[in-house]
Amino acid sequence: MPHQWLFWCGLQPAVLWAPPVTGLVFRFATVSGQRIDWRLARNCSVTPAQMGWMYLSLCSVSLGIATFFWMLGARLVMPFAWLEMVVVGWAFAMYGRHAADGERISLQGSRLVVELETAGKLERAEFDRSWVRVEPKTGDRSLITLSAQGRSVEVGRYVRPELRPALASEIRMALRAA
Repeated sequence: MPHQWLFWCGLQPAVLWAPPVTGLVFRFATVSGQRIDWRLARNCSVTPAQMGWMYLSLCSVSLGIATFFWMLGARLVMPFAWLEMVVVGWAFAMYGRHAADGERISLQGSRLVVELETAGKLERAEFDRSWVRVEPKTGDRSLITLSAQGRSVEVGRYVRPELRPALASEIRMALRAA
């Protein structure tokens, strides 16, 4: 009876709730089947495509104003307008280059896979879950170091410093339970 309103709305309870495999509750991770994923990404309010359209509209307005004043005889307006567009274009390109930066941590079976993407460059590290150590680099608010078998990776760049201990304990909990 409690889920009868779901049926009236055309929804099935199974669509809204799936039993977790591990029985654990995660704040940062998503669980799908036997896999636990943490996707930590930069908080971008504007996508690279939106940034491109914004740049094109900015160029159109700037060139339109520069052309108007150039036609009135102000010859130095046009070179400065072009300089402005080049500098703003460079700044937008740097933003767009790092907009998709992120970290992905996946735990499936006995493997912990960490993927770090920075400016289109992907760095991948695989660890045996039973050997992984999760610890802060220097203090509670520092990056989280995942290390095993002589290799280490730092994660948590895109998580607020005060939330990093919670992320570290969540990863530890998942490693113990998996």
